[in-house]
Amino acid sequence: MTKTIRRMALGAALAAMTLGGLAAPAQAQRDPAYAAARAEGKVGEKMDGYLGIVGAATPALQAMVDDINIRRRAVYAERAQAEGATLEEYALTAGCLAIARTEVGEKYQAPDGSWQTRTSAPPLRHSRCP
Repeated sequence: MTKTIRRMALGAALAAMTLGGLAAPAQAQRDPAYAAARAEGKVGEKMDGYLGIVGAATPALQAMVDDINIRRRAVYAERAQAEGATLEEYALTAGCLAIARTEVGEKYQAPDGSWQTRTSAPPLRHSRCP
């Protein structure tokens, strides 16, 4: 892993800890709707670093996901600029880390774009993940 990718991964991990939508346990304590949607498999972590809706969206679910993703994008943009990376590179790194931190039973997006349910095995990861 190059020094730049390592720095991006560290930055993405820090973003995950400070940004509500990525840090599942912390966010779950603050937003019961997010915790419920995550536990019910209605939302999942996407490879691009954003939260996705699994299945049909309700207006309330879409609004919640949009809000989380807007906040994620703002943090990613700020951190990417500080790291000298593109927004897409930084978001992919954050997505890799968010997927790696999913818990058994939670949804995540596999490299082929399909939604998977996390088992006790490591999640399927994109080849570009650090």
